[in-house]
Amino acid sequence: MKLVRYGNPGREKPGLIDDEGKLRDLSGVVPDIGPEQLGQAGLARIRKANPAKLLLVRGKPRMGCPVNGIGKFIAIGLNYADHAAESNAPIPKEPIVFMKATSCIQGPNDPVMLPKGSVKSDWEVELGVVIGTRARYVSKKDALSFVAGYTLVNDVSEREYQLERGPQWDKGKGCDTFGPIGPWLVTPDEIENVQRLDMWLDLNGKRMQTGNTKTMIFNCATLVSYVSQFMTLLPGDVVTTGTPPGVGLGMKPPMYLKKGDVMTLGIQGLGEQRQEVVGFKA
Repeated sequence: MKLVRYGNPGREKPGLIDDEGKLRDLSGVVPDIGPEQLGQAGLARIRKANPAKLLLVRGKPRMGCPVNGIGKFIAIGLNYADHAAESNAPIPKEPIVFMKATSCIQGPNDPVMLPKGSVKSDWEVELGVVIGTRARYVSKKDALSFVAGYTLVNDVSEREYQLERGPQWDKGKGCDTFGPIGPWLVTPDEIENVQRLDMWLDLNGKRMQTGNTKTMIFNCATLVSYVSQFMTLLPGDVVTTGTPPGVGLGMKPPMYLKKGDVMTLGIQGLGEQRQEVVGFKA
């Protein structure tokens, strides 16, 4: 299934994308797409619904983040060897874990706002893993059974805040609007192999990032298992798994986002995003 939340910010409705790519309303089946709907029972209830009998949503409504009530937005750094190289960083021996503030989460096509005084904001196309079942000290073998689905994330980052203002990356990762997620939450049955997905990002129509999840240093199962050793993962938590090369930081000379830029990005089977970059607004 491809699950969505659509409508104005704060008033999104649950929906799904049918086999013809049409948006269907799920309001009569579930109240939302959130932690209670992401477990096996909740997803089974949605699967029982006949898409053809669900209300067809016409037009092109705004897409919100496909998961409501995200408790933790966990990110993995330098998880592609070639991205580590362009960042002049060693290949990690263990996953680098940091947090993105949940207040940065927004819809996939909402504008990205530059922080006040920012001159080094950057882009990162990433695969997001959405937890469906409480996970604590889970094995690599079983880890993916705790996953409700996968989604597309742009891990927007302010590099000065991240790298030049102390050792904690979080300061450059959780700025308002820096967490576009969606458009869809895609359940695992629709993904033949999550470690074989093409991914890309364009800036103003020019290809900047081209990658594939097969080049991850630590795969999705490893990451879910690893993070669950340090914190309990709960339904609705999102783990975003790192980015391939081609970020602005790695350009020679570096290149960063400016007002008026447009980012478009996608991952095979997970849809696409589009964000216009806007200046800071109080």
